[in-house]
Amino acid sequence: MPVEITFRHMEPSPALEARIRQRAAELDQFFDRITATRVVVECRHPRQHQGKLFEVLVDLKLPGSQIVVGRDPGMNHAHEDAQVAVRDAFDAARRQLEDYARKRRGDIKHHPAAAGPKNPNL
Repeated sequence: MPVEITFRHMEPSPALEARIRQRAAELDQFFDRITATRVVVECRHPRQHQGKLFEVLVDLKLPGSQIVVGRDPGMNHAHEDAQVAVRDAFDAARRQLEDYARKRRGDIKHHPAAAGPKNPNL
């Protein structure tokens, strides 16, 4: 499975790239029909020395579908660590991939329509 990794507003990190490839391989082991994976790691406010926040986008191409997860750091100071931002984005991607796989297998629970109040005059 090809994995395309882009770093924006930051220097490429071999350690972070290795972690991204590892997490992408884990997704591929879970669901082997992923046709392409694209990951963008962006440093928000790159000119700051402290308080940099990292945003991670994971884009998975699947047969007839696509899963896109963007982990906007907002005010989540845990995302001052790029490794944590990558972990959170891939965790969210895995949850969405699990939902997609369940739908493809037909494992979605169907709840019967709720019956309305019975009319005793009928």
